[in-house]
Amino acid sequence: MKTLISARQRSAQLTFGELGDRTLAKVRRRIIPVICLLYFVAFLDRNNVGFAKLTMSQDIGLTASAYGLGAGIFFIGYALFEVPSNGGMYRFGARKWIARILVSWGICATAMALVSGETTFYVIRFLLGAAEAGFFPAVVFYLTLWFPAAQRVTVLGLFILAQPISNAIGAPLSGLLLNLDGLLGLHGWQWLYIIEGIPAVILGFLAPRLLTDRPEEAHWLRPDERSWLSTTMANELAEKQRSGSHSFLDGLKDRRALVYAFLNFGMVCGIYGFGLWLPTVVAGLGKLDPAQVGFIVVIPYAAAAFFVFYWSRRSDRTGKRAVHASISMLIAAFGLTGAAFLLPVNPVAALVFLTIAAMGVFSATAPLLSMPSAALGGAAAAAGLALVNSIGNVGGFVAPYAVGLLNDATHSNLAGLLFLAACLVITAIATFLYARNRPEGTAAPSAVAAAELAKTN
Repeated sequence: MKTLISARQRSAQLTFGELGDRTLAKVRRRIIPVICLLYFVAFLDRNNVGFAKLTMSQDIGLTASAYGLGAGIFFIGYALFEVPSNGGMYRFGARKWIARILVSWGICATAMALVSGETTFYVIRFLLGAAEAGFFPAVVFYLTLWFPAAQRVTVLGLFILAQPISNAIGAPLSGLLLNLDGLLGLHGWQWLYIIEGIPAVILGFLAPRLLTDRPEEAHWLRPDERSWLSTTMANELAEKQRSGSHSFLDGLKDRRALVYAFLNFGMVCGIYGFGLWLPTVVAGLGKLDPAQVGFIVVIPYAAAAFFVFYWSRRSDRTGKRAVHASISMLIAAFGLTGAAFLLPVNPVAALVFLTIAAMGVFSATAPLLSMPSAALGGAAAAAGLALVNSIGNVGGFVAPYAVGLLNDATHSNLAGLLFLAACLVITAIATFLYARNRPEGTAAPSAVAAAELAKTN
């Protein structure tokens, strides 16, 4: 005899119906490819410095700690301008604001070709971070306007896929661009910055035509589809707002946003500490030229892309956001620890563990960031997500710089990788303890999953 289904599972059995499913399918086809393309370019431009370092450091005289500081200072500019930028997005609309961000960061990314020493490296990296500030939380907020909470981790997962895919494609591309050294009197790393920076400017001019601000303005939907989506999202927002005020200022003061910001800080330490130093770590596996490093780096990121898609869908099916985020970070910590000890003795095994680390660290993002977006609504969501990303991205400064200092001090990758692993373990435990019993951390499973649970009981 079938057991009783919990109230949460029964409520989750409500389906969107034929109209809702058809509408959301259209929205996914229209919005997700554009958003993923934009994030692909963003991640390429912020992380290509890891490949440029392979030859740039010698050309301009950068030590490991100086590189770590310059790589990380991007996130100081990003953090300082994050909240004001998202305020502008909420006032002027995502379409125009994202376009403005794209053009600004494209110009700064291309200007990295002008770096001539430590000072210019620091200044332009800071300006690049300031120019890109607000992009990620603006997109996360934008997705909350178009997709119900029950689908949000899967949608965020598709968006986050741009991270490992960008690195998987960008790694061999960046390695090959370094071989343009001497063309027209420029270094290979200068060509890398120029060629990979220009697409952001082009997309900045295309974004206003490709994006729509809100469902009620989506003339590419049929009237009944537009009406259904507008009503559904308005009802979801009204449900959130019953718990209190949701102004922009309230989002900045919300205790939940602050807690999730510090949890995001720990996760981001792992992501960017890993991403910005991975080419250097791989280069240390043997006598490899930049192009070979680029093709080897594809392996961890390709595996991560497949796992992110699976893990995000699983998080939506079960509704256990906190559990999935915590497990992902523990997997990443395990991979980093194994790689740390195996690098000097078994490069192939070390690469396997680096692949495990990539799978874990990138799959944590969607379930973790879905929690603050589920807790807040309206202007508070724009502010709260900006705060979460702003404080979180300070980890993008701390981790690369700390790894650089540890590498200079020990002349080894061991201490740096163990530092990143420790950050992820602490964050995983904190995430589980704080969010496992909170509504946003244990969201109701999707209708399909609830139906499957009912059949098995």
